[in-house]
Amino acid sequence: MRQCDALALRLNDRVTRNTGFGPDDLRALAGPRSFERGRGYLDAVTAMEVGDGWITATVHGTTAYAVELSLGGPDGLGGECDCPYGVEGNFCKHLVALGLTVLAREDTLPQQRDRARTRTQQLDVWLAGLSKDELLDLVREQITENLQVRRRLELRAASARGDLTEVRTRIHELLDISPFAQYGYVEYTDARAYGEQAAQAVSALTALTSTGRAADAVSLSREAIRLLGEVQDGTDDSDGHLHNVGSALAEAHLDACRAARPDPTETARWLVGQVLNDLDDLTGLDPLDYAEVLGEQGMVTVRQLAVEAWHGNRTGWAEKYLMERLARAGDDVDTVVAVHAAALAPDGSTHLIIARELDAAGRRDESLRWAERGIREASGPDAPGIALVDYLCDRYTLAARPSDAVVLRRDALAAHRSLTAYQQLRTVAQAAGCWQAERERALALLRADAQQWQQSWRGGPALIDALLDDGDIATAWQAAAETGAHNRQWLALADQARTSRPSDALDVYLRLAEPLTKQTGNTVYEQLASLLLSIRDCHRRLGTEADFMSYLTALRAAHKRKRNLMRLIDQHGL
Repeated sequence: MRQCDALALRLNDRVTRNTGFGPDDLRALAGPRSFERGRGYLDAVTAMEVGDGWITATVHGTTAYAVELSLGGPDGLGGECDCPYGVEGNFCKHLVALGLTVLAREDTLPQQRDRARTRTQQLDVWLAGLSKDELLDLVREQITENLQVRRRLELRAASARGDLTEVRTRIHELLDISPFAQYGYVEYTDARAYGEQAAQAVSALTALTSTGRAADAVSLSREAIRLLGEVQDGTDDSDGHLHNVGSALAEAHLDACRAARPDPTETARWLVGQVLNDLDDLTGLDPLDYAEVLGEQGMVTVRQLAVEAWHGNRTGWAEKYLMERLARAGDDVDTVVAVHAAALAPDGSTHLIIARELDAAGRRDESLRWAERGIREASGPDAPGIALVDYLCDRYTLAARPSDAVVLRRDALAAHRSLTAYQQLRTVAQAAGCWQAERERALALLRADAQQWQQSWRGGPALIDALLDDGDIATAWQAAAETGAHNRQWLALADQARTSRPSDALDVYLRLAEPLTKQTGNTVYEQLASLLLSIRDCHRRLGTEADFMSYLTALRAAHKRKRNLMRLIDQHGL
């Protein structure tokens, strides 16, 4: 028996057993086709390594692919593979093969992880026992065989001896996209490899700081951040490899500044310039992280420059972000309000942000005024926004102003004629003791809307939903007969009216069932079976069970080849 067949057989009765996943999880992620294909690659998995939360291996297919399973993260089981299908973000057959190989092993995943740790410890012990000459021979052997290792060590050596010319040259090479770019652009499939190479620049900068050359690390990290920004538009960074490098470079710059203590004013100017120009937040630089480095003098410069930039462009995203960030750090609510007030959105959403800021600061009256202003000034087809209406209505309720809440919800229903708006009006009007009058006004509005737009609703007129929600079945049925209704609404009407008017409900069920008999699929069969149960119930109430049996017999004969439908009918006892 082939190895893959033997492993596959052992999986049949395998349970999850402390791995955190099982075959069903792999099938759900990969889909049936990739899962079955993965079973054929069980004997192609080599060099498997188990760590804390990850498992790596090489899976040999068209070529050798690097595969990594991730365990226990926020998204649960996941993985990456550098095969063409895997780099598109799919859970491929190679990942399935690795997962099944892990499950097929006799020992549990914790046991496999412990063995890997043991091997690492044994390697450390062996390395510690080597002499200097033996270690040098080992390193020379590695740099001869592995060009990447050689380049990393050359860069570290240049950093250690302070050869800034060499370090700068190597950083430029590491951040150059040319070797990875086709037609001047780094595609998604090559972005990870570029990110791994670019990350080596961070190690060089860290080495400079740790060897007493922090001032040089400051200038070179700035240069590296600039170079990375220049290649950003030429790289597909869908997976965030470039942003990870940018964040690491920013951290290296901050560490170097802490050690070198550069001129605070000049550093403040550079930081503000970076924040204002880094519109995609490539590095995540934040002047507040540099407060200790900048001191009071530098932070004053940061604030001055931020205010100048904002006055020059009050609607600019970066200018607004920086001003708001600094204002929040200083608990300056008035500045936060001023920043948002300079660019008010037409739907009232910015008014709501300001109202909430003032509310959180305990300035309730001002908060209420801004929310009311948002309602007055809102314009556009979707204005005012529902969130603003909900907020102001809550504030009116807290302020014991029920009549104002009713007016607000009444206007909201006029603007958004939906069941939700009707329910919200009903809630506040009942609290205000005026629901009867408001209901008549609201239903008249919805009735006119249903008659005017009879051919245009997608889910049926809101009038039918409102009457159903009120429990006014008779009026809802009459309205549906006059204006028409969506099938969803007719089904709800029939369900609620079945006991009092079974004949009318039966007509509805039969009409809804007819088109389903011409369709296929398990979802359709479930819907049809449910309707058949309702049809049977109506016939029982009418005393016409024989008619139902005739209907069902004819249906079975016409659709006997739909085996899943026949099975469902039998399961429901029809």
